[in-house]
Amino acid sequence: MAENGKLRLGVNIDHVATVRNARGGAYPDPLRAARIAQEAGADGITAHLREDRRHISDADIDGLMDVLTVPLNFEMAATDEMQKIALRHKPHAVCIVPEKREERTTEGGLEVAREENRLAHFIAPLRDAGSRVSIFIAAEQRQVEAAHRIGAEVIELHTGAYCDAHAEGRTQEAGAELERLREMAAFAHGLGLEVHAGHGLSFDTVAPVAAFPEVQELNIGHFLVGEAIFLGLAPAIQEMRRLMDGARKQH
Repeated sequence: MAENGKLRLGVNIDHVATVRNARGGAYPDPLRAARIAQEAGADGITAHLREDRRHISDADIDGLMDVLTVPLNFEMAATDEMQKIALRHKPHAVCIVPEKREERTTEGGLEVAREENRLAHFIAPLRDAGSRVSIFIAAEQRQVEAAHRIGAEVIELHTGAYCDAHAEGRTQEAGAELERLREMAAFAHGLGLEVHAGHGLSFDTVAPVAAFPEVQELNIGHFLVGEAIFLGLAPAIQEMRRLMDGARKQH
C-alpha cells in the first residue's frame, strides 16, 4: 500500500513540449512546467523521450536531470538507443512503454508475455544502474505475471480503455474496465509489485482509480496540460491532487 496511505501524483510534461515544438521555438518551456508542477504538489515528473523526438527532446531530459528536486520517471521504448540514454542519466525510474511512430499517443500496454526473454535482458542493466523499472501494461493477468517474472519492480496499469469508455458514455463498458483495473491492481500487489496507473485520466475519471488502495501513483499529463489553458497549470494540478486525496480518504 502507499506510504501513509498517500497516493503520489506524477505529472507528465510531454505536451508542454508539443506546444513548444508546434512553433519550433523555446516557448513554452517544459522545464518551467516541471518547476511549477513541483511547487504545486507533484510528487514526480514524467517525460517520454520518443524515438522521433516529437515532443520531449534530449536537451529537455538533460535539463530535467539538472533542475528537478522530485524524482524523474523517464518513459522510453525498449530500444538500444533509449537504454544508453537512460544508463547515462540514471533517472530515479524508467517506465518501458510500447511505441509506434504512427500513433498519436501510446495506444496500449506493452506486450510483455510475448517478449519476456528480450525484456528481461533489456531491463537488467537499468536495474543494476539503480533505476526502478516500471512496465506499462494492460490490466491483464498474463501481462502482470510476465512483468513480475522479468524482474520489474513496478507496473503501470493502462487506464485508457476505461477513460475512453467513460468519455463516450459507454457506462457498462467503463464499469467493466474499472473492475478489471481493480482486480489487476490487487493481483499485482499480491505478487509484490508496486502498482501505478495512468493514461487519459481527468477530473471526471480519476476518483475511482485513486480509490484503489493498492495503487501508489497516478501519472497524468495531457489532461493537466490541456486544463492549464483554462485554469493555469498549478491550479489544475492542485485540483487533481484534491480529487485524488478525497477519493483515497473515502476508502
